[in-house]
Parts: sequence; C-alpha cells; structure tokens
Amino acid sequence: MKISIIGGTGGMGEGFALRWVVNHDIIVGSRDAEKAARSAEQYMNTAVSSYGNSMKGTIKGADYISSARDSDILILSIPYESIKLTCDSISNNIRNECIIVSPIVPMERNDAGFTYIPFEKSMKSAAHILAENLPGKKVVSAFHTISEVKLKNINESLDSDTFVCGDDQDAVTKLNQLIGEIKGLRPLYLGSLSISYQAEVLTPMLLNASKKNKIKHPGIKLT
Repeated sequence: MKISIIGGTGGMGEGFALRWVVNHDIIVGSRDAEKAARSAEQYMNTAVSSYGNSMKGTIKGADYISSARDSDILILSIPYESIKLTCDSISNNIRNECIIVSPIVPMERNDAGFTYIPFEKSMKSAAHILAENLPGKKVVSAFHTISEVKLKNINESLDSDTFVCGDDQDAVTKLNQLIGEIKGLRPLYLGSLSISYQAEVLTPMLLNASKKNKIKHPGIKLT
C-alpha cells in the first residue's frame, strides 16, 4: 500500500512514516520538495537502524501534488486554515479510490486555555470543510487524540484509542486495519463524518487537562 502524508515533515508525519514503513511505501509531502526529501532521508535512516531487514517499505519525499498522485491512503496533516488552499492544489490529482484521512484539529489558545474554533467562532469542523472541498472523495477522520511524542517513539506502545468517523464503510474498514498496525492503538468507530467534531474537540480538552494536572503526552482509552 502507498501512504502519502501531506504535512509529513511535522512530528505526526514522522511518527506515521516510522510506524507504517514496516509494511508500506511512504511518501512524505511538503510544499518544498527538497525539505520533504531531507525529512524522508532522515526518517528512512531511523527506520533502517530500528527495523533492519524486517522492513518491507520505503520512505521518499515529494511535493504536495506528487504526494497526492497514485496514493492509496492520503493523510492531510495540515493546519485548519490551510484546508481549502491545499485541497485546491491537489484535488485533480487524487484518485477516486484513494482514502483521505483528516487528523486536523481546529483549535487555538487564549487566556482560558485551548479552545475548539468551530464552537467559539461558529465555524465548521475540519472534516466537514475537507469533505466540502473534496466532493465525491472518500474522507475519513481519525488520530485527533494521539500523542505526537509517543507516535514517534516506535519502541513505545501508544496504549490508546482513536475515534474514527466516516460515511464510506469500506474506507473506514481499510483505515481501521492500518490503525491496527500501530502498536497499542485501537480504532473505535464513532459514526458518520458529520459528527467528527465530537472527536476533534477532544484534543483541546486533553491539552487543557494535561497542562492543569501536569500529565505528559496524554491519550484516551475507553474501558
């Protein structure tokens, strides 16, 4: 399977690449192709030293358009305010069979702490805006409450759940299988894409709780 991560030079992108390269080919996407190539080389060196001959995949860098083209799974690890611009640049290069994944959380920080922008400013959820700008595509949301630090530490189990929202059940099933390849991460289907805000809003809640209670790298797990 070919997995592309737009915004892949960030911490989440690094974690996804290192976790999934064991079985899949990874493309790290950035607006700057040279930056993507440098990050991909760094990730690949880390993966080779960790997995050795057991690794089946590769990690390469590319620009946004090249990353989107021919991908089976496309992770959009981008800021909320960049959704429309990014979709406009890649929409014509995404295959109909591609599953597009949104881990995007629209939040900001003020004197009260971290807040969820759609609630504060009467705006739409990240998944809603993404689906609007990629009509007819298979959009699924997930990974909102995953610790970036834990994700990058491939020797550590995440011991967490992630809520998955989507309208295409085949896409949800395939993403759940991919999530299951990450040690200690359990996918839980939350419902249709229209209620993705329920998963997105958990991120500022977690950050506020962790800061007030001095908890490092929190996650969520239902018991």
